[in-house]
Amino acid sequence: MQYDPIKRSLGNVFNKTPFLRRLFYNLLDLLLLRAWHVHKELRLWIKTSKPNADILDAGAGFGQYTYWMNQKNKDWKITSIDVKDEQVADCNNFFQAIGSKNVRFEVGDLTKYVKPNAYDLVVCVDVMEHILEDVQVFKNYFASMKSGAMVLISTPSDQGGSDVHGDDESSFIEEHVRDGYNINEIQDKLRSAGFNKIEARYQYGTPGKISWRLSMKYPIVMLGKTKLFFIILPFYYIIAYPISFVLNYLDTYSRHSTGTGLVVKAWKD
Repeated sequence: MQYDPIKRSLGNVFNKTPFLRRLFYNLLDLLLLRAWHVHKELRLWIKTSKPNADILDAGAGFGQYTYWMNQKNKDWKITSIDVKDEQVADCNNFFQAIGSKNVRFEVGDLTKYVKPNAYDLVVCVDVMEHILEDVQVFKNYFASMKSGAMVLISTPSDQGGSDVHGDDESSFIEEHVRDGYNINEIQDKLRSAGFNKIEARYQYGTPGKISWRLSMKYPIVMLGKTKLFFIILPFYYIIAYPISFVLNYLDTYSRHSTGTGLVVKAWKD
């Protein structure tokens, strides 16, 4: 299905005021299981981070993770890259409106973007499944990171990621160039880019898969059929979200032998 038009419609609803934009970010943080996993890993990184760290949000999208990190430490310098001009302009307007002076959004192509030895952390959430030249992007991350820096990647796995469960099925989100990574494949690609220390684990295990359907897939499918579902959506979430909340917690704080998503961390020695 066409996922981007749904995202744009939701963005337009919440872009009218800074208050609504903040509400949108907070709702995404509650609803999106990947945000739970990413926040968990970022909290671990924060424990040993520099007070004036330089951060790259690679493929920043709506700016959800940039906003979360900026709220954690106003002294961090965050550069957020995205390919969409209108999204970059929109995010710059919002962050200027709320007085975030150390955040800058730029239009950029991650297959070409390199800033040598510049960043202490690279955050890459729901990006690599959209980019065919993934090894080149990993090499660019490596070149752009300081010694000791970490890259954090969240992406679908080949265990049903993008809601694909067989060779005859296509991605639920049509913009993906791959349905998901094999857990060993992505580590091998990172090694070929120069990384030596790598950790990878599954997310979206059994609890997460159920939660994703309840909190994301079914609402998006219904919104794709009729915009009238916007009216019903709040009532739907009153029923569905308490269940999803418990499932998200279980997924985030459990180990999974398999899952439809991956969380990968790699360090530059």
